[in-house]
Amino acid sequence: MRIGIDIGGTHTDGVLIDGSRLLAAAKTPTNHDNLLESISQVLHTVLAGQDPARVQTLNLSTTLTTNAIVTGKTEPVGMLVVGGPGIAPKHYRIGDHYHQIYGSLDHLGTETSALDELDLEEAITSCSEQGVKCYGVACKFSPRNPAYENRIREELGDKADFITLGHLVSGQLNFGRRIYTAYYNSAVWRTFQRFAKALSASLKGFNLEAEVNILKADGGTMPLSRALELPVQSIFSGPAASVMGILATSPAEEDLLMLDIGGTTSDIALFAGGEPLLEREGIAIEDRPTLVRAIHVQSIGIGGDSLIRVEDGVVKTGPDRLGPCMAAGGSAPSLMDALNVLGMAAFGEGAASQQGIAQLAAAHGMTSEDLANKAIDAAMDAIAAKIESLVTMVNTKPVYTIHEILEDREIRPQKLIVIGSPAAVFQQLLAKRLGLTVEVPPLHGVANAVGAALTRTTSHLALSANTARGRLSVPMLGIFRSIGRGFSLDEAIAEARTLLVEDLAKAGISMADDEIQITQADSFNMVEGSYTAGKNIRVVAQVRPAVVSRLEGDPIPVHTV
Repeated sequence: MRIGIDIGGTHTDGVLIDGSRLLAAAKTPTNHDNLLESISQVLHTVLAGQDPARVQTLNLSTTLTTNAIVTGKTEPVGMLVVGGPGIAPKHYRIGDHYHQIYGSLDHLGTETSALDELDLEEAITSCSEQGVKCYGVACKFSPRNPAYENRIREELGDKADFITLGHLVSGQLNFGRRIYTAYYNSAVWRTFQRFAKALSASLKGFNLEAEVNILKADGGTMPLSRALELPVQSIFSGPAASVMGILATSPAEEDLLMLDIGGTTSDIALFAGGEPLLEREGIAIEDRPTLVRAIHVQSIGIGGDSLIRVEDGVVKTGPDRLGPCMAAGGSAPSLMDALNVLGMAAFGEGAASQQGIAQLAAAHGMTSEDLANKAIDAAMDAIAAKIESLVTMVNTKPVYTIHEILEDREIRPQKLIVIGSPAAVFQQLLAKRLGLTVEVPPLHGVANAVGAALTRTTSHLALSANTARGRLSVPMLGIFRSIGRGFSLDEAIAEARTLLVEDLAKAGISMADDEIQITQADSFNMVEGSYTAGKNIRVVAQVRPAVVSRLEGDPIPVHTV
């Protein structure tokens, strides 16, 4: 059996699945001050009458790291950066403890300027005096030669509680993205570490001995032990759970759109031929590009609790939220209140919705019905504009799915799948506004948790080989070794497959060689003078995101706790 838990901004959902059959589903308000309480409540419900020993996997999608960054509740990070040819490190400055250390490597990883030990000592001393205990280390071209990053880690020693090394976060060479990825990974580490420790203790109280995985932004999962080293990979795992929920409950082969309507925001994703799109290089965090691979999802500040306001006679909905809608005890009218007033929904205390909308309408010389209609129209217009811009954007640049690159093909979605608790309420409104077929799956209220439960573990690596120098490197695994001049592309592909299978096995994950997908395999001759000096080989291997099964059978009630 598998458990999936999705900790959303408004609700925490949980499901228990045996094979392809849903056994139990639960929903509870998210307690942001105590996420474990929310997790415990859904676990109590879905495990009622079940044998916990039968649960083999627990997959968790959490907003923890996202919220830490958004609210500024992150750890101070000492960023120790070594430059080289090209753009100076100062252009990537981030945080209050950013230090440039003199030294450089060229594009082949050859030292061109020695690491300045005095610079390094002064930077570490400065950080230590200011109480910094978490560090990010990034050196230009470190995926080709990690010597400087390893030296800095050695010098930090017990002065650091946690260190992120740039060459271990990705095998890509993009220096700026690697700096930002290392920074954010260390910034959220302590928050995630405390949560993971408390989660493990809590699960023991349920007699759960299941493998615990955290959902990643790319739609796969990683073991909790690995998440402790790379917690930044869990950012935006909620939207990824939505997408995987579609694959598990509403698989399709055509182009389509997904809309996940929450209390505060809604997430929009586009599927090409049934495959979700992938941010191949990495997502941006606080407008800074990173190397965190992720499913492409765009968010909009429209949800059931979106605040309704009137500015210069114009009715606007969202993106602000002042707590829940009035029908749920809130203090200001929201989108759900407008739906209640027009009889499109029957949520919570309808009288509170009527009163709140009536007061706001009277203050601006409107009727309640007029205000409610305009608020709903504003929300539909905002969603339609966001969808239009998303479709236009992906049709003007190469589109990557989690399977392959799609070229010279226009994506034309004709169907929208809507999930989230209020999905059914919006079905006819969206169909009318967008002119699309709009479907609401039977399990729309817990689709995220279903996606989390059925998502399989994923991983990837990049292997580079330079036969002229006789060097092979797999930076993300810390592998740097010698090879012969005759090392071929076929050997590199076989090596990448083997290394990825072995790395997953170390985490207790069994993966067959034929489940490893090669997404890049290039070999270029290296010419020195008039002669071929050797080959430059690059191979990227991955276990692509997928669900282990699809749900079958009739839906069951979702218990609200």
